[in-house]
Amino acid sequence: MASGKMEGPSAPAVRRDPYEVLCVSRDSSDQEIKSAYRKLALKYHPDKNASNPEASELFKEVAYSYSILSDPEKRRQYDTAGFEALESDGMDMEIDLSNLGTVNTMFAALFSKLGVPIKTTVSATVLEEALNGTVTVRPLPIGTSVNGKVDKQCAHFFGVTINDEQAQAGIVIRVTSAAQSKFKLLYFEQEANGGYGLALQEDSEKTGKGTSAGMYFLHFQVYRMDSTVNALAMAKDPEAAFFKRLEGLQPCEVSELKPGTHIFAVYGDNFFKPATYTIEAICARSYEDTTQKLKEIEAQILSKRNDLHQFETEYRKALARFQEVTNRYSQEKQSVDELLKQRDSIHSSFTTVRTVVNASGSASGRSKYSNEEVRSESPAEDGSIDGKDKSHKKKWFNLNLNRSDKKA
Repeated sequence: MASGKMEGPSAPAVRRDPYEVLCVSRDSSDQEIKSAYRKLALKYHPDKNASNPEASELFKEVAYSYSILSDPEKRRQYDTAGFEALESDGMDMEIDLSNLGTVNTMFAALFSKLGVPIKTTVSATVLEEALNGTVTVRPLPIGTSVNGKVDKQCAHFFGVTINDEQAQAGIVIRVTSAAQSKFKLLYFEQEANGGYGLALQEDSEKTGKGTSAGMYFLHFQVYRMDSTVNALAMAKDPEAAFFKRLEGLQPCEVSELKPGTHIFAVYGDNFFKPATYTIEAICARSYEDTTQKLKEIEAQILSKRNDLHQFETEYRKALARFQEVTNRYSQEKQSVDELLKQRDSIHSSFTTVRTVVNASGSASGRSKYSNEEVRSESPAEDGSIDGKDKSHKKKWFNLNLNRSDKKA
């Protein structure tokens, strides 16, 4: 792919092929891409290269490339049409809060408080200590829970040991916080050097009155919800919020655990204060009905996401048609009102009532007399009042004369 310019703080000044940046092939698996990203991110992280500004730019380029290839939809768009297919979408970039500084952290906290989803990454210090095997691991037996408080951008590590029967039944690791703390639940795999490499990460989500995160190793595909996926697109088009709601559904890379000890960690992701939490390890053997319900609901949600893709197309067409007919409704209503108005005007022209014109020549109003009433009061040809009134007055006069004669 040809390089080019891209505006916005999330992308490097000059874009290179993400596969080239991460040193992976186009047919690489998600796990291979993730592994390559972790190694390069750790290599170029600003915390380890404070005196090398070039490393900071390389770190941004690595993070930007991973933001494309780690998202199945964005990777498909890029493979199909290159960077141009991603121009209209906001490219999210994970930030390391430990490297922001106080002022930028305050701005990030403000935006998060306003509901703007901000993706954060695990501190390079934590990842390096885990990779070197210098972290303290506390035991977390199956069927128990531990309460704790972890400082921001720090982690508490736990070892969960499971036997063959428990591994076959399935394991669930859950972390909750009644204080609504932000945290990450991390799962590490054993490296050849004895250290631990980050394999899975679940960000806490608000659930009810608290926050929680969980990992479910139940021998079937489970999904995690990434609320930041398509967040900018949803902000631009609020109507799309419903249809994009399930777009953040991402398959978990690991669906089962083998017998042995597995390393988990709770990472404090608050902006300023420590995160309080409760972590518990559960064997699914006692939750067979619940496990089956989860399997069914995961399949239903995945099917519903596919249905929504088709329904959105139908909805957009229906909405466009609705807008078309509502516009026509307004036009037709206006047309009918105008025709009826003209009709009333024509009806009012059929009348014998005339307009009285004053001396200035302007119409001062309509006469209250009809033409026949005017004719009834007009003088006769001899200058007298018409015959009816004349006869009436004459009889009245004769009546008075008759009374005078009788008296005489």
